[in-house]
Amino acid sequence: MTVLIDPLHQLRDLLEDPSRDELARFFADKQAHEVAYLMSHLNRDDQMLLLTHLTPADAALVMEEIPESQAVDIVSDMTASDAADILNEMPSDEQVDILSEVKDVDAEAIISLMDPEEAADVRRLIRYESDTAGGLMVTEFLVFSETSSVIGMVEELKVRRADYEKLSIKYLYIVNEAGRFAGVLQMQDLVFSPADTLVRDIIIPDVLKVGHHTTLDELIDFFHTYDFYGVPVIDDNDFLLGVVLRKDVLEEAVEQVSMEHLESQGIVGGEELRTMPIWTRASRRLSWLSINIILNMVAASVIAFHQDTLSAVIALAVFLPIISDMSGCSGNQAVAVSMRELSLGVVKPKEVLRVWMQELSVGLINGTVLGMLLGLGAYFWQGNIALGFVVGGALCLNTILAVSLGGTVPLLLKKGGVDPALASGPILTTVTDMAGFFLTLTFAGWALGRLL
Repeated sequence: MTVLIDPLHQLRDLLEDPSRDELARFFADKQAHEVAYLMSHLNRDDQMLLLTHLTPADAALVMEEIPESQAVDIVSDMTASDAADILNEMPSDEQVDILSEVKDVDAEAIISLMDPEEAADVRRLIRYESDTAGGLMVTEFLVFSETSSVIGMVEELKVRRADYEKLSIKYLYIVNEAGRFAGVLQMQDLVFSPADTLVRDIIIPDVLKVGHHTTLDELIDFFHTYDFYGVPVIDDNDFLLGVVLRKDVLEEAVEQVSMEHLESQGIVGGEELRTMPIWTRASRRLSWLSINIILNMVAASVIAFHQDTLSAVIALAVFLPIISDMSGCSGNQAVAVSMRELSLGVVKPKEVLRVWMQELSVGLINGTVLGMLLGLGAYFWQGNIALGFVVGGALCLNTILAVSLGGTVPLLLKKGGVDPALASGPILTTVTDMAGFFLTLTFAGWALGRLL
């Protein structure tokens, strides 16, 4: 009978007397999610022990499979020399992703110990925002001069096979004598052309390319339109800088959606793993929760101000959370649509008035329907038509307010340079709570004689 050994226990046993070869064999057949799981269940000392006992190339493969925030923490705790050895073996875009999050002084120490060519690429790429073509591109690609011959290129590929075997060789990128981008050469055209053919005679000259400041939204649109493996990136003078791969764009898009979701739930910084220090996790959550509790106390003060009305008509206490919750749901739907449209680039922050008018139409319809449903429920429960008008009218107006805010607040925050994913929720929740309580209790005060 085959006995299954828990991989985590097996790894911990290996780390008691680590062997480079045994550790390499252990990770050889592990999938990405398995590597991430195993690393997340090791303490920091064991993580360091593992990575320093693997070859830099094998350690780099492990680092590429774990969450970026975890990789940043590990690199920050490593010696600059060990970190540089591992980063040398990683793709250029991942090098930059990690080093851009490390403290400047630590990043500089690591970069200064990296291979000169790798360090030069990092210094050039780290200037770009992570959600631009310059920040997403890789610099590991095959580039040749258009004056090269087929036989010369083939010999070059054979001689430097060890250097090129890690690259995905689907296209060869060609530059002219001035170093400007001239076109691409398909591998099949290289293989099947006569040996003395010059590259300039068989390249595809008019190919699509993107500028180094092209945004993530524009790249997403590009790859939705064209089924390409990657696209060359050029600077303002047509010099070839790198290649943006489809998979990297899709990964970045998914990452941004995930970060926005976490921020919308009050996770400041947009990332949290349970491997992070407990005080870091607690402080990130508290920074949002502390503000939120103050805002909720402000909303609750509206109830305190109208406590006489609430005491006289105790049935209102049943409807206050319904009105607050339903309005909040409507508003969050509007927030979600605005966030989505902002991410796709189909709406600009300056279009607040247009967005508000569109949400106002939806709010009038939904508010009326929801208000009628709640009002009828209140009437059939208490047999009091005035109560139905009070709670139904309050929900109707609060729904209109909620969708108006939900649709426009993200645009206003974006225009003001504030992260809409992090701030829209608390603003919407507080205002809809306050307005819902105020409208309900104010209407009840006006109709108090008919409610008793």
